Amino acid sequence: MARLPGVDSPEQVVCHVDMDCFYAACERLREPELEGEPVVVGMGYEDGENHGAVATASYEAREYGVESAMAISEALERLPRRATADDPEDTGIYRPVDMEYYESVSRDAKAVLDAAAETVRNVSIDEAYLDLGDIAWDDAEAFGRRLKDDIEDAAGVVASVGIAPNMTTAKLASDADKPDGLVVVEPDEVRGFLAPMDVADLHGVGPVTAGDLREMGLETAGDVADADVAELVDAFGERGRDLHAQARGEDDRVVEPRGRPKSLSSESAFVEATDDPEAKREKVRVLAAEVAERATAKDALYKTIGIKAVQPPYDVNTRAKSLSGPVDDPDLVERVALELLSEFEGDRVRKLGVRVSNLSFDDRQQASLDAWEGADGVDAGSRDVRERHRQRSPTGQVDLSEFE
Repeated sequence: MARLPGVDSPEQVVCHVDMDCFYAACERLREPELEGEPVVVGMGYEDGENHGAVATASYEAREYGVESAMAISEALERLPRRATADDPEDTGIYRPVDMEYYESVSRDAKAVLDAAAETVRNVSIDEAYLDLGDIAWDDAEAFGRRLKDDIEDAAGVVASVGIAPNMTTAKLASDADKPDGLVVVEPDEVRGFLAPMDVADLHGVGPVTAGDLREMGLETAGDVADADVAELVDAFGERGRDLHAQARGEDDRVVEPRGRPKSLSSESAFVEATDDPEAKREKVRVLAAEVAERATAKDALYKTIGIKAVQPPYDVNTRAKSLSGPVDDPDLVERVALELLSEFEGDRVRKLGVRVSNLSFDDRQQASLDAWEGADGVDAGSRDVRERHRQRSPTGQVDLSEFE
């Protein structure tokens, strides 16, 4: 993979997922008759009241000038509440925030993301970054399309996806074709993709900063990229340096989970897809040892052990086994991973992965291995989850139990 000139950053394929108008989409999920209607979801807003602020406005509501963070009172002036209007024309439907429900939809969507990538950084209820590892750029668009389909199948909401060599550009890519967008920016396309972008579309640029940039003669990201960085720093402080780097597609951050991880995994691809049983078993042994060592180093106990098997071209299959309690036992990780791998005996695979999840960091007292011997096969809870969802992962069937 080519690197950007002058950028000493790790080679990555980063995917940014942003669920479109998420709160409004959730309201439509439980009230399908709201499809196509202007929907406004307000924080602090209750039916019949005029206080609070807009949390999400559907694209139909945005056509009336309703925007996020706008006072509900101002939103009502631009788009009257249908329930109290004499004439339903040019009116909208207002709903209060139901965070518990939105979080339940988000969990279904993010279970798909956890199944799709080894490393996921959740940044909000409706947004996340994925490190796609060694996926080829030629496969990126197909991967993104499958990921979008699987999110909609699992959670019932639509996501926009951007794939690029770094986090900043991936986010700009996911914003570039909303709603329901998919934009892939390969390493040698980054500067060309960013150059025509309006300065107001850069992250952290509000109306005031956009106006200041235009007064300096900088209308596009390309203008900012070509500007003297010292002049930008003089005008905006260190933020000017950040804007210059962003406009040039320079970002050396690595996708890392926030806070304590919910799972730990290790994956490795074969040079060519193989159905050799011993080659697959040896790969799993190495991966199981790696992930168990990482868990021990982080003082993490785990209650679920799983594997991922990726079949050509990019069909992802996962299997998991839940234990009766948290353990730290490398031998058990290997044994269970090999047991789960047996389901794919004879199948050609291009990549394998091992994951431990349902982590606990607070209790280092563990029982003996004998305490977990009763946990043969996939537990009943896992079967129930699989029956409830019965959806495809990004390119294959997935048991979601370990990703809840």
